Amino acid sequence: MKLIRKQDFPVDQIRRFIEPGPIVLVSSAWKGERNIMTMGWHMVMEFSPSLIGCYIWSENHSREMIRRSRECVINIPTSDLAETVVDIGNCSGAEVDKFAQFGLTAQEAERVKAPLIGECFANLECRLADSSMIRKYNLFILEVVKAHAPRTPKYPKTIHYRGDGQFMVAGEPLNLRRRFRPEML
Repeated sequence: MKLIRKQDFPVDQIRRFIEPGPIVLVSSAWKGERNIMTMGWHMVMEFSPSLIGCYIWSENHSREMIRRSRECVINIPTSDLAETVVDIGNCSGAEVDKFAQFGLTAQEAERVKAPLIGECFANLECRLADSSMIRKYNLFILEVVKAHAPRTPKYPKTIHYRGDGQFMVAGEPLNLRRRFRPEML
């Protein structure tokens, strides 16, 4: 292995190195209104029950809908929806019906009132499991109560944000199963 030469790097730009999983579309519904927001700040927090932590900015239109309804759907788009995903993030649901504006299909969920997005690869129906960190950190802890996904492809081409308007598509797989020890995670 060879050492990598480094220099000082702006702390406010490190997200390109550590941004978590794929960009997702979060759909919500509250008192007859529905919305979709683009989200990149989320993380798996537990496997069983399946918990996901999500940062939702206090100025985001969906925030209060999710906080009050205590549920949402995390929809996972693939690279064919990349431009739509960015456009959804560039407008406010307070002014636009994003389902109509972007020609997306709202489908009824089984366990929550928020709609699934039919064009997304997978849909995770979620309920708010812990609201104690919302006020201080804008952190919603969600429990996935129902998941919908096709059998193939096993690893879809998801979109990942690198900061500064740059995205990437999930790349070639790297199979290290022979070396992997799940108990070390």
